[in-house]
Amino acid sequence: MAVNSKKIAMYALVVFVLYVIITDPQQAADYVQIGFEGVSNAAQAVGDFMTWVADGAPN
Repeated sequence: MAVNSKKIAMYALVVFVLYVIITDPQQAADYVQIGFEGVSNAAQAVGDFMTWVADGAPN
């Protein structure tokens, strides 16, 4: 039963994403840009943290 619920949720998500892309492509592009910026910022933060650790974690 859980697998069917997951499939239904995934199909609903795909339909929603396609609806947003079709009805307002500019807004959809903005959402994608925001997502990529978030991933980029997270990767930068992890890199900064690893550099801080590799430098001996100075105060």
